Amino acid sequence: MENSKIKPPLKGRVGLYSIGHPHYWNQFEGLHDRMIHYGKFIENRLSEYAEVHNFGMVDEESKAHQAGEWFNQQNVDILFCHASTYAMSASHLPIAQICKRPVVVLNLQPALQMNYAKTTTGEWLAHCVACCVPEISNAFRRARIPFHVVSGLLGLEKTPEISVANEVTYHHPDAIEAWKEIEEWAKAATVTRTLQYGRMGFLGHTYPGMLDMYSDFTMIEAQTGLHVEILEMCDLMKILPSVTEAEKKEKLKQVEDFFVISEDSPADPLAKKPRPEQLDWSCQVAVAQEKLIREFDLDALTYYYRGSDGNEYERLQEAFILGHSLLTGNGIPCSGEGDMKTAVAMKVCDTLDLGGSYSEIVATDFVDQTILMGHDGPFHIGISDQKPILRGMGLYHGKWGSGVSVEAKVRTGPITNLGITQTEDGKLLAISNQGMATDGEILRIGNTMTPVKFDKKPTHFMNEWFAHGPTHHVAMSVGHNTSQFQKVATLMGWDFASVT
Repeated sequence: MENSKIKPPLKGRVGLYSIGHPHYWNQFEGLHDRMIHYGKFIENRLSEYAEVHNFGMVDEESKAHQAGEWFNQQNVDILFCHASTYAMSASHLPIAQICKRPVVVLNLQPALQMNYAKTTTGEWLAHCVACCVPEISNAFRRARIPFHVVSGLLGLEKTPEISVANEVTYHHPDAIEAWKEIEEWAKAATVTRTLQYGRMGFLGHTYPGMLDMYSDFTMIEAQTGLHVEILEMCDLMKILPSVTEAEKKEKLKQVEDFFVISEDSPADPLAKKPRPEQLDWSCQVAVAQEKLIREFDLDALTYYYRGSDGNEYERLQEAFILGHSLLTGNGIPCSGEGDMKTAVAMKVCDTLDLGGSYSEIVATDFVDQTILMGHDGPFHIGISDQKPILRGMGLYHGKWGSGVSVEAKVRTGPITNLGITQTEDGKLLAISNQGMATDGEILRIGNTMTPVKFDKKPTHFMNEWFAHGPTHHVAMSVGHNTSQFQKVATLMGWDFASVT
């Protein structure tokens, strides 16, 4: 992935607290401090993925009220309830009632097993973390508080001196699995915060007639938190004269570093070696596109333009694909055809450092049993299998004008497509599907294209996918990320479906 993002994601804010029973502290020496030590360990691990606000031990109702108000002051995105030992549900329920955020209950036992021969009552209480989780779950359900449970091992690398059991469990599968879940929740909080404070540019209009693309701006703002900044082509055009020769040359150097400049396509007479004047114009526009992003402080962009033949805006949009691919690779995902929902999906993927390349179904290869997926751009350079190719296009199919286009393929290995669609009742629905990008053949016509093999045969996969009413575009990410995307949808309040 690209490291130099124009606008790095905002770190999610996690509210963490431990729970316990106050009567234990005087009865069993060292137990309270031991529980605090476990909580600090969780805080330090969580800090790898999020900004952590640790209130500490909550063992009575008055502290719960203080914690809830404190978490509100910290403006946290999610709450982590660390079940350190048995705790009464009434002593901490007010936290989630006051700070109305989703709760993840951490049911993490310190040791694989207790040292049965040497375990005292106080030692046992350090390991009976699951004892209160049914009670917590019951209280949250009856109070209509959304919650999720992560069960497993704490994952310590060193056994505390007070313990008589072996608590070194960081290498155990149940610790690794639990912390993968925790990491995904923390990263999902990063996505929600980045979207909540983000700005989506809408340049031009949606491709006329693509009914799946249409969404009203209020709905997008209400269900993603993104501010929608409506832009005109003249906003970009007025920036163009400010582009200097030095900036244009620097952009060309960047293009030569990132891309292979093609010769003529061996297959398609429309796909030629880019002419010098095409590259020059595309680089000039690319500089202006980045300046537009910075001027309006954008986190993502969707765009499309169609006007009268030969006008100045048509020539401007002829150069869009190169600049928007560069922006997409630098943390500002750009989606064509005015598809704002897929721009949101691309932003989710990019925030998680998973890519997010603009794609659709291109064709099916019934010999290889793969589905070719891609588009005429933009492409996420960070997930390319090799240097993308720049081709000069005699025309853009289904659009107006000609120019420079990107031909590229997502690297071989696991991929997950994330689509965001709108249901008949106006709600956003996130849909994911997982497959494997193969090293199969692609067309050499100046489009991005990746052959993907799914666990289901293509016909069965497509039937199941289409039944969800998706948009015809998706964001292609690297890795198998359905579990991560589901957590994002949960925190965002979106419905979620998957086809695997």
